Amino acid sequence: MKITFAGAARTVTGSKYVLETDEGLRILLDCGLYQGRETRGSNQNREFDFAPETIDMVFLSHAHIDHSGLLPKLVKEGFKGPIYCTEPTRSLCEIMLADSAYIQMNDYSYSSKNKEDTETGEPLYGIDDVVETMKLFHALPYDKWEEVHEGVAVMLTYVGHIIGSACVNLRVKEGRETHKIAYTGDIGRAKHQIIKGSKPFPQAEVIITESTYGDRLHDKLESVEEQLLKIVLETCVENKGKLIIPAFSLGRTQEIVYALDKLETRKKLPPIKVFVDSPLSTNATEIIKSYPDHYNKEILKYMERDSNPFGFASLHYVREAKYSKLINTLKEPCIIISASGMVEAGRILHHVKNNIEDERNTLLIVGYCEPGSIGGQLRNGASKINVYGREYKVKARVEVIDSYSAHGDYQEMADYLSCQQPHFIKKIFLVHGKYEVQEKYKAYLDSRGFHHIEIPSKGEVVELS
Repeated sequence: MKITFAGAARTVTGSKYVLETDEGLRILLDCGLYQGRETRGSNQNREFDFAPETIDMVFLSHAHIDHSGLLPKLVKEGFKGPIYCTEPTRSLCEIMLADSAYIQMNDYSYSSKNKEDTETGEPLYGIDDVVETMKLFHALPYDKWEEVHEGVAVMLTYVGHIIGSACVNLRVKEGRETHKIAYTGDIGRAKHQIIKGSKPFPQAEVIITESTYGDRLHDKLESVEEQLLKIVLETCVENKGKLIIPAFSLGRTQEIVYALDKLETRKKLPPIKVFVDSPLSTNATEIIKSYPDHYNKEILKYMERDSNPFGFASLHYVREAKYSKLINTLKEPCIIISASGMVEAGRILHHVKNNIEDERNTLLIVGYCEPGSIGGQLRNGASKINVYGREYKVKARVEVIDSYSAHGDYQEMADYLSCQQPHFIKKIFLVHGKYEVQEKYKAYLDSRGFHHIEIPSKGEVVELS
């Protein structure tokens, strides 16, 4: 068997990994969209490192676009096999992939109309491709081995990243040998705000695992709400400004809303309007509300007091574009939560360009941003940014709270792997991380007793013995 690292290799986006047996069976783990400024005008999302029609099946770890966002393009270019994932992931992909198609179309239309941002290419796929893609989805339960193909068994286990996320555990027969492979996808926090945490996964011989925060530790979640409240008070009460929070529609948005809900319940949140300005965030929240069996004990206990942890009197979910535009005409202090989290597409671009040059305002980054993205530039101290081809000076205050990240830090990721017996592991491949970070994480794993660790580059092919 061989593995081709077709994406998210020495970078934190675009996850795609192809497993191929000697008999020619080809399995794709995730099919993610590359996100970030450095992909503009490139072929990163326009050309696969493999022929889509030769892929026999896909296993999807979770619904985030950097893991699922090229599935419609895969189907558009000839893939006809099954796509396996959990039930919540299937539900979320239905809205997220449609939203991705809409945003691509809308951004291309806006750029063409305004003759700006000439690197924004034609949409990768349309809504018809999304409809055809959803027909191929097959939901699997957690914690149960399923034979999905002759010689291929899979079990999905909790990884605690977002609702529906899973570690993909595979048993693939090749001749007389059975390969035991685990693909962790993105590993969640030891303690999540909303969903259940990770669970041990079956012993593997080959592990493909993320390394996003392989060089840092997060603050404890207990202190994060106070940090958030402090920023709200300083921006909206003292400075009479707007707090702009770029947040991924799935996971991050709901965590922030839940935190604000708890502050409002405790009478700590000032009486200001809060807008969740994203149709996708609104729809994702409704889906998450429909899976309470995936919630952890803490939020279920809170719901005994407040049956809706994602709604309070001053919170407004905004679907229609005309109301989104009206938010920018408001002169009063408010909080705006909008997608995307990396400030790369969608309504957040308009909120940023309309508010970044006002020193009363604050832009709060609440998770990882690819360095080349606008969000990445802001969190790294950029004095100016380019939005839709126009330059804007960064006069607003920029704050960062990483503890809202759904990715575990290096200690949490290593703790997740600690259910494995190192002497049974033949190879560990670090993916979904920057190379310099991966080197540090590799050294840390080595100190924890994990060896035979490799950091593959994009396009690299590794033979498994």
